[in-house]
Amino acid sequence: MRTIVIDPDPNALCKKEATVFEIVDGQDYEKTLAIARRESICGVITAASDKPLVMMARVAETLKLPFISEETAIISTNKFLMKELFLKNNLPCAKGVELAAAKEYLGSFPVIIKPLDNSGSRGVVLCTTMDDLRVNFVDTFKYTKKNKLLVEEFIEGKEYSIEGLHFNGNHKVIAYTEKETTPFPYNVELGHKQPANLSDDIKLEISDLLCKIGRAFNFVNCASHTEIKIQNNQIYIIETSPRLGGDFITSHLTQLSTGSDIEDYLITISQRNLPKITSDVGKSSLIKFFEFNAGLTVLEEWKSTIKDDSIVHLRVALNKGDVVPRIKNSLNRYGEVIFQGNDIYNLECNYSKLYDLMLTNLS
Repeated sequence: MRTIVIDPDPNALCKKEATVFEIVDGQDYEKTLAIARRESICGVITAASDKPLVMMARVAETLKLPFISEETAIISTNKFLMKELFLKNNLPCAKGVELAAAKEYLGSFPVIIKPLDNSGSRGVVLCTTMDDLRVNFVDTFKYTKKNKLLVEEFIEGKEYSIEGLHFNGNHKVIAYTEKETTPFPYNVELGHKQPANLSDDIKLEISDLLCKIGRAFNFVNCASHTEIKIQNNQIYIIETSPRLGGDFITSHLTQLSTGSDIEDYLITISQRNLPKITSDVGKSSLIKFFEFNAGLTVLEEWKSTIKDDSIVHLRVALNKGDVVPRIKNSLNRYGEVIFQGNDIYNLECNYSKLYDLMLTNLS
């Protein structure tokens, strides 16, 4: 297999892994199409990024390759258009309005404000008063190219994500993921675990909901990552996107817990073939992003002495003398660890031991 990589960064991390590397902006349809034609590409798939979806859909439509439509990509990358489509199809979701200024808001509090076109919790803030909203409107506008923001009803409840696959008229749940986030006002993801602690009845409801989402958004030849909240057994859709889930969910956790390689399935679908989906292997997987009290200082370079066979990945980006930052969005995170085992409770205990050990290196 030849790998043709385009990236706006001339020093992209995986540049050396590519067979062909070209510096191209992620929204540049003409250059991307020219390279795709020159290299005779035979498929289009997404990873965990929303931003290039519209451009990719245009390329796929022009080359008649199996992928989502441009219309689906446009709706899926605008949180307000997405919400309108949820409501049009009677899909349960958090209500919201798009506003150009905080003073236009006439509803009740608390609310969540979000950029219409960004991800990774950038600019996502809980506001409990009009003063909160005015202050945070200014900051959230830094994370969007649009001239409006989404002001969304705040829904209490546990958060989950659904990793789905859409092909040949099928809308299939591959994994249910349970989330852990920072305390509000920010809502940054600090952990994910599979399988999620959900009853069989709720899983059936979610599976049915994914089918309705797939049909409403015309999800075809793609994966999907759908975020939901559950409050008193009522499911609310927060967002959906025809792409893979980030935060190592589809690249690591899903394969570790279920045995399903969604990335491989997507490649198969992109070649107009049907994926052979693996039966769930019944394992558990867990990722934790480190969060220590902001302002602490790292005493020594991190050297793991812990012996734990359940750890499959560990990264610590803080060095000696670094001060622990406050995590306001996913870009502020400074390390993570991934576990695999037979029991999620044991993996949580293993993380607690590692966390306590790391604390002894902070002052």
